[in-house]
Amino acid sequence: MRRLGADGPLVGAIGLGCMPLSFGYVDAPSEGDPVTLVHRAIDLGITFFDTADVYGPFTNEEAVGSALRGRRDEVTLATKVGLLVGPNGGYPLTSDARPERIATEIDESLRRLDTDHIDLYYLHRVDPKVPLEESWGALASLVRTGKVGAIGLCEVGVDQLDRMHAIHPVAAVQSELSLWTRDALAEVVPWCAANGTAFVPFSPLGRGFLTGTITEASFDTTDFRSRNPRFTAEAVQANQGIVSTVRVVAEGLGATPAQVAIAWTLAQGDHVIPIPGTKRLRYLDENAAAAGVTLRADDMATLDELPEPSGARY
Repeated sequence: MRRLGADGPLVGAIGLGCMPLSFGYVDAPSEGDPVTLVHRAIDLGITFFDTADVYGPFTNEEAVGSALRGRRDEVTLATKVGLLVGPNGGYPLTSDARPERIATEIDESLRRLDTDHIDLYYLHRVDPKVPLEESWGALASLVRTGKVGAIGLCEVGVDQLDRMHAIHPVAAVQSELSLWTRDALAEVVPWCAANGTAFVPFSPLGRGFLTGTITEASFDTTDFRSRNPRFTAEAVQANQGIVSTVRVVAEGLGATPAQVAIAWTLAQGDHVIPIPGTKRLRYLDENAAAAGVTLRADDMATLDELPEPSGARY
């Protein structure tokens, strides 16, 4: 268990990123319906669920809300606001974090999630057209009304965190962190530790690459990885060496590459709560078991020395 913010609830050390249930990834078939997956996650001790209005759009919140009926009080639920999907319900995403929109969208998210409160509400991205203080103030007002328990930010820097934390506590910061995306370790992860803020890594499995199951660039055109620089045919081949090293560490521990990748994120601090996503039951079980994997000092040294990946993050 880990605490979600200085005064927040205790949640399972590994959460569930719900986006793959209905958005972004199209190459992996589901194993059963979302209800089965979500209930299995809770039974495994996963109690922190992460979604967003933009996933789908909207269908992800609806699926999560439906799956949590009868079990809502067993979990901590996070969703987000501040992005809009592009033409035809896809990419590119654009920002819209106007206070008036936030005030409206919270009610829509509550309806879709079939709940009367959201435990953690994130600003999904900073909107360059709106002063961040205005967007943050709109989120803080939702805490005062009781619609939201705590608020957080995604993909921000320490200057922005300092400014917003002075206005209202930042309960959590969600940003990408994995064995091949480490930017947040320089400043943001330490800032969170010093300020009683949870750090929530999304894509701790490198969008599936660190599991070792991706050996070629064969993505459906609607899968967002088909436009990702790290998933071109050339980059996929160039980055196989990273997976090979992770696989060697995993074999020495009797674990899987995915479990090693998740365990590495957990080892970055007790305030770090990764949210790997999946829609396959067997991968859900595998990911949850990563909480029991302990990396030795030589394992950490090997993983910390992995080279930079080929290809930009976006």
